[in-house]
Amino acid sequence: MARARSEDLLAAYKAKRDFGKTPEPGAKRARAKGNSFVIQKHAARRTHFDFRLEHDGVLKSWAVTKGPSLDPGEKRLAVRTEDHPLEYGGFEGVIPKGEYGGGPVMIWDEGTWEPLNDIDEGLAKGDLKFRLHGHRLNGDFVLVRMKKDRTGGKRENWLLIKKRDDHAKDGGEPTLTEMTSVKSGRTMDQIETGEDSAVWTSNKAQKKTQTRSKRAVTAKSARKPAR
Repeated sequence: MARARSEDLLAAYKAKRDFGKTPEPGAKRARAKGNSFVIQKHAARRTHFDFRLEHDGVLKSWAVTKGPSLDPGEKRLAVRTEDHPLEYGGFEGVIPKGEYGGGPVMIWDEGTWEPLNDIDEGLAKGDLKFRLHGHRLNGDFVLVRMKKDRTGGKRENWLLIKKRDDHAKDGGEPTLTEMTSVKSGRTMDQIETGEDSAVWTSNKAQKKTQTRSKRAVTAKSARKPAR
């Protein structure tokens, strides 16, 4: 059963961020239903890949330590993290140092996904099967929740596993050698140093840019001699 619209799925996302300092998207839950997915390479305290599936107006998210694999024999640790707003799927840029998750973020892959079992039931039971249609990842995968250890840790650990199909590849990590953005073609170093324009900017930044452009046009018009 889908969660009620009144439930604030982005409360944890909001609590961890100061939107006056970070360029990340604000915590706005979408009303329209979609089926997007995105994988963002994130060089925070430790480099990892954020794996996000759109569901219930937000992006359900996991941090995959070593990144996804196309080898069915590889079981990749995927730590469940807070839900993110859909707008985050288009975010590529730099989170300032000192802020939560500080470091560059790259859109490593994106596309659409389709569930192969009931989404809410799969999330609740810890067994979510799905198919990806991306630039770099395609085919069937499964997310399986691991049992909590006796230490009672707060982390919710899952495993991301590739199912055997035409897109599976035994051995090696061919997809992880492609370390440029599928959105901008930039490397992590280029994103961190601000080469080229950012793929995504906050509404606040967009408004400032628009204001500066309007002022420039007005000033230019004022300098034109009357005919």
